Amino acid sequence: MFILITGGSGSGKSEFAEKTAAELGGDMLYVATMKPYDEECVKRIERHRKMRSGKGFRTAECYESLSSLEERADTMLLECVSNLTANLMFSDKKETDPHKISADVLSLKCKSLVAVTNEISSDGINYDGDTKEYIRILGEINSLLAKKADRVYEVVYGIPVRIK
Repeated sequence: MFILITGGSGSGKSEFAEKTAAELGGDMLYVATMKPYDEECVKRIERHRKMRSGKGFRTAECYESLSSLEERADTMLLECVSNLTANLMFSDKKETDPHKISADVLSLKCKSLVAVTNEISSDGINYDGDTKEYIRILGEINSLLAKKADRVYEVVYGIPVRIK
């Protein structure tokens, strides 16, 4: 089972993803992709740790190559594709191939995968340079993953809306 969950910042997608993963059950692994670059990232990481505390998740931090993750689980919660994409694009690897990045996501060794991503291309702002390219690549990755997913949800104001 592969479930893709998207939504805007602060939409409630992480809470919905945790609930969804817990319902799938079994041995659960939370795959964290956010690098603690600054104080804001550290605070967000801590908030997510508190949110999943006591819910039965083990945690693995994996910032770039998911295919190198040796851990297995019945259910994996990947938080999130957006951070993973940024990490790969702006690292020494400079990975920008949406097909490779989406294949990396799908390489995780689990029975059920719940992957969180962000909806970042609908704000109507025309960005320049690297940001515009990041939005394009993430949009293509999200499209590729949505095609492979068994279910796709967009969380809007805390309300999950099933797309597929």
